[in-house]
Amino acid sequence: MSQTWNTGVYDTDMSFVSRFGESLLELLQPKEGEHILDWGCGTGDLTAAIARSGARVTGIDASPDMLAAAGAKHPELEFILADGQSYISPEQADAVFSNAALHWLTDAEGAAASIAGSLRPGGRLVAEFGAHGNIASVVRGLPAAFAAAGAADKLRLPWYFPTVGEYASLLEKYGLEVELALCFHRPTPLEDGEAGFRKWVNTFANGVLSVLDNASRQAVLDHLEQELAPLLFRDGRWVMDYRRLRVVARKRE
Repeated sequence: MSQTWNTGVYDTDMSFVSRFGESLLELLQPKEGEHILDWGCGTGDLTAAIARSGARVTGIDASPDMLAAAGAKHPELEFILADGQSYISPEQADAVFSNAALHWLTDAEGAAASIAGSLRPGGRLVAEFGAHGNIASVVRGLPAAFAAAGAADKLRLPWYFPTVGEYASLLEKYGLEVELALCFHRPTPLEDGEAGFRKWVNTFANGVLSVLDNASRQAVLDHLEQELAPLLFRDGRWVMDYRRLRVVARKRE
């Protein structure tokens, strides 16, 4: 399973990712002169927002396409191609910031160890990502959709959606003391009316669908759309059942 990204679609139709992440910056409170890592920086918009504080920011991401878009938009910033499940920064940072990325790192142990290893003692992690129950309708609907398309054996889900307790315990295991762990529902409206859901699936579940031939892919999309419309389509637009986990933690000194 290979997740690839259309960065043009991501920046336009999925702009809510960065927009909702802006409030997370209030928790980060970046300061001039700090060294901050943006863990899973995507196309770099929040990396640039952090840099405007005067902090020195390095964006890391495992997607060459995302980093190419980030570098084109923000050539003054540093971006590194790296796997957040194994990367250790050669210079320990004052903070790690991560928005809508950690649920893609299914080796959660590796990611927690990498983040802890990249922070200086007393350094902080400020992150938000999908919590247990995030996009529950899609997670429940995909097995039936794949089965209806005759491809049940090909389904692999690429997401890590932990509970508050699971994730707090994981961070504690790697020396990060949790100061805030908040789980909340965040219904998320999509753009483009009736076409919004299909665009969302083709973006965020592209890796799930990439194992299918075109006919099977369309069958899965049709099945999901039909089954989930009564739950998620209202007043002319799709509203995704997002559930988020927001965390602030500090590395023990």
